[in-house]
Amino acid sequence: MSGSLVAFALLATAYFGVLATLGILASRRSSRSPEEYFLAGRGLGKVVLFMALFGTNCTTFVLVAIPAVAWQHGVGIFGLNAAVVALGVPLTFLLIGLPARAQAARLGALTPAELYAKKLDSKAVGLVLFGAFTLYTIPYMVQGVKGTALVMSQATDGVLPTWLSGLCVLMIVMLYTSLGGMRGTAWTNVFQGALFMLFMACAFVLIPMRMGGFGTAMEKVRAVDENLLRVGGDYALFQPTAWASWGLVISTTVIAFPHMLSRLLSAADDETTRSVCRFYPLALVALWIPAVLLGVLGRGAFPELERPDTLFYLMSEEFLPPWLGGVAFLAILSATMSTLDAQILTLSSMLVRDGLPSSSRSPRTEVRLGRIFIFAVAMCVYVLSLLWGDSLFDISRRAFEGYTTLVPTLFLGVRWRRFSASGAIASITVANLVLWAGWNFDGFALFGFLPVFWAFVAGILSAVVVSLTSGPRESS
Repeated sequence: MSGSLVAFALLATAYFGVLATLGILASRRSSRSPEEYFLAGRGLGKVVLFMALFGTNCTTFVLVAIPAVAWQHGVGIFGLNAAVVALGVPLTFLLIGLPARAQAARLGALTPAELYAKKLDSKAVGLVLFGAFTLYTIPYMVQGVKGTALVMSQATDGVLPTWLSGLCVLMIVMLYTSLGGMRGTAWTNVFQGALFMLFMACAFVLIPMRMGGFGTAMEKVRAVDENLLRVGGDYALFQPTAWASWGLVISTTVIAFPHMLSRLLSAADDETTRSVCRFYPLALVALWIPAVLLGVLGRGAFPELERPDTLFYLMSEEFLPPWLGGVAFLAILSATMSTLDAQILTLSSMLVRDGLPSSSRSPRTEVRLGRIFIFAVAMCVYVLSLLWGDSLFDISRRAFEGYTTLVPTLFLGVRWRRFSASGAIASITVANLVLWAGWNFDGFALFGFLPVFWAFVAGILSAVVVSLTSGPRESS
């Protein structure tokens, strides 16, 4: 075995050991009740909540997919995503997450779907939300596994094939998530988020330096295609109406991630959530700048790539010292696992609380079922990761657009007293029908807006019209 593979094995073993240890430590408290297991007893403090949310935002979409699309389309990708994300995401935390946390605690709800089912006094709403959350979360999980498996296979020079790499990652995630529940995933996210940002900071400084300086690196990019250094171009999403549509998606979709909303439900109090929102914009900008820069500079270093999704690994291998190349691999693992653990835990909690018929289950039985479903969800994602062949960005984009169709229901459900169960079901159904029609019929993007824009508008109109015509509902 070569020295690089030995170093890789040692780093991976140490990393997995830390995660397993944190999961074991958290397990001492996580088995007491479903509330403790699925929501950490609604007691996450400011630092842990911030890192849990931020760590969940540090995904392979940012680390692998964004450099790949920036390699193709240039610096405009930053404005397409980062600017609206930095302002939009914290705003949705305040507008939706803040009242959702208080109402979930009052109603005893442990999952996002359960919250709206109880708030609107309708099990049907819970089932529809559970189905929609699952439908769009599974593809997002698949892109995470695919991205990590690809990088791990490259890092081991093919010793670990992609199918085995993806399985290894999921096995570790299943271990510490099933042991520690929400508290375990939050603790590991503190470690993973810190590791991720440490690497991004080092890469931001060292890669341009090793390319001969920032100016020299940019000249290499300009020599390949000077349009990469301009905002705009032929990319469809750079057109004004398409940009506005995508801005709507990327700024509102995060709150509709069930795993993000579940973490907001775990906050200790309202001030904890507000404190997180104050620092979130700066953290998101600091996350996106290196990711886009990595992709743009990569075009100068690798003008021709058959698979742009491999750019992150190629840049790390070419321009970073060997020891930091190992950290790059750990950053990829952190990006994937800090999101996968939350997604798997949230889907398993919804399977227990929303998917199974209600009965007089004991608290220990619910925790035990949650652990069983963690393994079931992970294996489903693994099989799909072997079957799907779309690019990481395309998979993520479809999932993000789907989540956006749920935002009208999530907002109105906690902010408008007249909002009804019929309005919620109509909103989700109509919005998704419009979105799927837009995906499958050419020319559906009216006036240049993407189908998701019209789906969002249709969701709002359906929610309002049906709620107003279905009569007032009783106060919860």
